[in-house]
Amino acid sequence: MRHTFTEAWSGLRRNASMTFAVVVTMWVSLSLFGIGLLAAEQVELFKGRWYDKIEISVFMCTPKSRAVTCEPGVSTTDAQRQSIEMTLRGNPEVAEVFYESKEDAFAEFKQIYADSPVLATMTPDMMSDSFRVKLKDPTKYAGVVSAVSGMAGVESVNDLRKLLDPLFAWLNLARWATIGASALLLLAAALQIGNTIRMAAHARRREIGIMRLVGASNWYIMLPFLLESLVAAVAGAALASVTLVAIEQFVIKDGAKAQFPQQHWVDWSHVGVTVASIAGVAVVLSIIPTLISTRRFLRV
Repeated sequence: MRHTFTEAWSGLRRNASMTFAVVVTMWVSLSLFGIGLLAAEQVELFKGRWYDKIEISVFMCTPKSRAVTCEPGVSTTDAQRQSIEMTLRGNPEVAEVFYESKEDAFAEFKQIYADSPVLATMTPDMMSDSFRVKLKDPTKYAGVVSAVSGMAGVESVNDLRKLLDPLFAWLNLARWATIGASALLLLAAALQIGNTIRMAAHARRREIGIMRLVGASNWYIMLPFLLESLVAAVAGAALASVTLVAIEQFVIKDGAKAQFPQQHWVDWSHVGVTVASIAGVAVVLSIIPTLISTRRFLRV
């Protein structure tokens, strides 16, 4: 093993600039890859929290409503309201139905617009009563919306998912963009590792030829090169891990979590899994290019 470590250290010293470039590229690419993985977990946490809170709001007609399902100048009648409620409660996709009266809506309005001058011009009669619908499966909402949207006495049907889906679409796009950029950088790191090992093997081609002629095995010859690439990859992975730990501590825990404690954020368990993932990727990226680059020099 002394020969292996000596040759590996010699190769690292001779190609110090190339090794440094590999370490930096691995650092940046693995950091982006880890950030992409954490972003994916964060999107799932957002979905898990907000999708469970998704409700469909079915608003009743008021005298000022202009919807085709509302009679001009007339609010929703008790018979219409009862029919709407029965339709909602009879739908197999509905878990619970809550009725919010005009007085309840006005009380909530006062809380939201407590400091607004518009509050003085509003009265409970100007509010719209509604049904709040909790779904069994937040992803299956189309049936409920279509069942009541055309009923007499229904002014409008609002689905919170219409607001959340575009947000999650952009978050997913950002996640995949980060992973895509990191994949390109990982490819660049793999190519750099391959070129570095190829240059080192070319510089020692006569030694390799002599070792092959005296019966040295392929693994004995390749081990120093594998160790060189592994050192560079592990250094890049270590720096990327420190970067992810810093992001979790200073950006997530001290920043986002402190300001929005009610939201679920990625924690140390997610960071641990991500660090293990980037370590595995780093090892693979160090071994495969090395095996490919040294193969041609192992022929006598």
